[in-house]
Parts: sequence; structure tokens; C-alpha cells
Amino acid sequence: MSETAAEETKTPSLRLDGLVAVVTGAGRGLGRGIAIALADAGAELVLVSRTQSELDEVAERIREAGGTARTIVCDVTDAAKVTELIEGIERIDILMNNAGANIPEPFVDVTEEHLDTLLNLNVKSMFLVAQAAARRMLAGGRGGSIIHMSSQMGHVGSPNRTNYCTTKHAVEGMSKAIAAELAPHNIRSNCIGPTFVETEFTRPMFENPEFKQFVMDRILMGRLGKISDVTGAVVFLASPAAELITGASLTIDGGWTVV
Repeated sequence: MSETAAEETKTPSLRLDGLVAVVTGAGRGLGRGIAIALADAGAELVLVSRTQSELDEVAERIREAGGTARTIVCDVTDAAKVTELIEGIERIDILMNNAGANIPEPFVDVTEEHLDTLLNLNVKSMFLVAQAAARRMLAGGRGGSIIHMSSQMGHVGSPNRTNYCTTKHAVEGMSKAIAAELAPHNIRSNCIGPTFVETEFTRPMFENPEFKQFVMDRILMGRLGKISDVTGAVVFLASPAAELITGASLTIDGGWTVV
């Protein structure tokens, strides 16, 4: 077999050795799991959230496994702090743009305060973090991978989630525009769109039998998501195995958005 043929059949690597990954909202839930998974794949982690104690726990878990992690406390809705944060990081190869929130309530009851809260956290902060990280990637000249935490709700509508759906549809459009603009610089921008993932924070939601039935009727594969369902997708999109994927949205929804 020729050298060219061997290269064509070689399985791309999912390793992230030598790369620096920034994860926002890294202290708990999906952000915590994603940070640990990226570290396990070899990346050096920069963990960002508002709570030092939670960041310290994640960093210790990564270090105990032989990885490298540092922590930065930052409110990502503060534009000045975001700029200061990113400019203080010498190198960024991967951004997991994860920080976000939800306030489920009927459309007619959404207050301007709640609308502003989700727009600021789920859209504006993600825009600012991605923008600052892209500047660092451009300055480094090595390209990079920006991954945005979207949702299956960035593709469909759902009762009591007009506010959340608005923000996640916006994130999907933002990601595509970033991908189109930065592709010549080898900077990729993609979304992941999980369904409901079972965590300590979502379990109380499923104590309501009507809500649980509503969800399970729509997840065609018959189960809630697991953190590992999401972390595998993130490692893939961050890795050389996905080096030609940009402007995409990878739904991890068990079939919710199929029908």
C-alpha cells in the first residue's frame, strides 16, 4: 500500500494532546462532564464559572487523573470581564461555549426581566465569549474548534419554552455565521443539541408524571440522555476527526427532532 493510500485509510485521532480547551459553565452538570472528558482526551483545561468551590472540585478530579487544569471565576455576562479573561489566556485551541440557563413558563407569562436574563446569558454572553476566543485563535494562527451548547429546542418549538427556544435558535444561527466567516482561518464553529439529560439538577423535573410522559413520548429511543452521550460528541467535534466539519449542528436527542 502506498503512503498516500495508507493516509487515506487511517482512522483520524480523537486525541487532544497539546491543545488548550476553555469550558464555560464548567463547575457542574454537563459543563463538568465535558471538561473532564476533554481532559481525559489529553487537552489542558481552563475551567470557567462563577463559583470557585465547584471549579476547584472539577480541577482536582482532572489532576487526580493525571490531567492539567486551571480555574477562572468569571460572570460571562460581563463583557469587560470576558475580554479580560480571554486576553489572559495565552493559547486557545478549543472553546466549549457552555454557560446557559432556562426559565420554563407559559409564553404569556414571560416577563421582560426573564426575557432579558436568558437573552443575556444564552445569546449575548455566548456571542462575546466566542468572539473573544476567536480573536485569540486568529492571533495564534493554528485554527481552532468552537462548540456551542445549543439544544434540541434550537430546532423545534415546545410549550412553556418560548424564551429558551428563542435563545437556542439564535445560537444556531450565530454558529453558522461564525463558521462561514472563519472557515478560511481553519476555525470551526459547531453546535450540539442535547435532549433532556439526566443530572442531579434535572431529576426533580421528572418527578412530575405528566411532564415525564410528555418527554418520553418524544424521545423515540425511549430514554433520557446521559452526560456521556454529550461528552462523546464534544470530544469528536473538538478533535482532528472532525476537521472538515463546520457550521453543523449535532442533535443528541434520541430522535426527538426526527418527527
